[in-house]
Amino acid sequence: MTSAQTEISEVDSTARFPLSLLLAFAVLWALAGGALALLNYAQTLDPALLADCALLTYGRVRGMQETALVYGWAGNAGFAVALWLLGRLSGAPLRSLNWVVVGTLFWNFGVALAIGGIAGGHGTSIVLLRMPAYVQWFLLAAFAAIAVPGVLAWTGRAHKPMFAAQWYAVAALFLFPWLFSAAHVMLVVAPLRGVLQPVAEAWFAQSLWTLWMAPVALAAAYYLVPKITGRAIPSYDFAGLGFWTLLVIGAWTGGRHLIGGPVPAWIATIGIVACAVLTFHYLVVAINLSGAFRRSGFTLKFVAFGVAAYVLGGFADAVLSLRSVAEVTQFTWMSQAQSQLALLGAFSMIVTGAIYFLVPRIANQPWVSTPLIRAHYAAAVIGVIALVGGLAAAGIVQGRDLNNAAVALVDIATHTRPWLLVAAAGQALLLVGNLVLAAHLVRLWTTKPETPAAELIREPHAMEASAS
Repeated sequence: MTSAQTEISEVDSTARFPLSLLLAFAVLWALAGGALALLNYAQTLDPALLADCALLTYGRVRGMQETALVYGWAGNAGFAVALWLLGRLSGAPLRSLNWVVVGTLFWNFGVALAIGGIAGGHGTSIVLLRMPAYVQWFLLAAFAAIAVPGVLAWTGRAHKPMFAAQWYAVAALFLFPWLFSAAHVMLVVAPLRGVLQPVAEAWFAQSLWTLWMAPVALAAAYYLVPKITGRAIPSYDFAGLGFWTLLVIGAWTGGRHLIGGPVPAWIATIGIVACAVLTFHYLVVAINLSGAFRRSGFTLKFVAFGVAAYVLGGFADAVLSLRSVAEVTQFTWMSQAQSQLALLGAFSMIVTGAIYFLVPRIANQPWVSTPLIRAHYAAAVIGVIALVGGLAAAGIVQGRDLNNAAVALVDIATHTRPWLLVAAAGQALLLVGNLVLAAHLVRLWTTKPETPAAELIREPHAMEASAS
């Protein structure tokens, strides 16, 4: 057996169907969420658009696109990447994969039910938890089923010492059900009263990023960078400190969303301090994953852009949480720029790079067209820059005008309109990129290859044994 053939391992072949199912749903939801997001920006620019259609009013479309992108795209893609990594690093094929298939079907039925419920007016006003209450426990049960093989791979791993990629993947699997169930109880079943409610909402919205989506993306990055470059992670001893800094401090940064709000000032102060402390984590990530910027290849290009966006977003959070800055940027489009940089710039780019790496291995056939991958990368990079840049500029203009009593609200909308057009164009480019990825996946899954991937893929250096 050649070294290239060993790269297509039993871990990949046994998990082919469930992982492909997860990725298929992920791309479908990315397309649906992107289309809804584009419609949402169109409604922002033209408030009369679909105003008479109750199912597609601005608020409901906002909740639908948020649910599709976070729980549809990020959820399914995150599951696929985390399970594949844990299987690879465990040294044995994933077990109990029937749980993944059943859980995937129920998870995506739940996401569809959630979006339908939001359209029907049964959603909540809670950011990142806008789905109806009757769907939330359903998703939690589906998550538990999907996570079973990942937990078994972690507990039954051949090498007891864990790598950084495993730390982050396992943390994401265990922390999501805690976050989701706690938020469901505190905000839906027995909602907190008074000032505690916005505090809990801010905690959940921030924790869903720092303790679930970010760890999944970092797990992929910490695996792919040394795997592809063939070099151990620099300053790897600090990776553990960066990991625990994220887990311990990450959730405390939610208070920054409450600056100037009707809450005790110390809560916002804790959030500001936590953002400053968390810059240590971002600095460690930047040093550890600097190798992504030194090699070519489409996988590393996606990962490098995602890592840059992740680090940039972390330092931007620290700056924007300062009270003097928040006086201008708080409650403006800037908050949307931050969230889109995190979800579409950091998470999506890193996970997309992982998808381009793992799909040929689980399908045992190479990608059909390199130009399509280049087109996707170009559309994604330009789209993210335009989207985030447009929203950030709109936020600065909006904040400046809101602090000027002489500027009328109508004038504020006029001043932000050009930048929102730029953001809408960026969202359209991201949708085009996802369409390219979907078409490429369909071609790969429906075309019988002349040469199996095992004979074409050069096996990257086996860095699992020395650094993840």
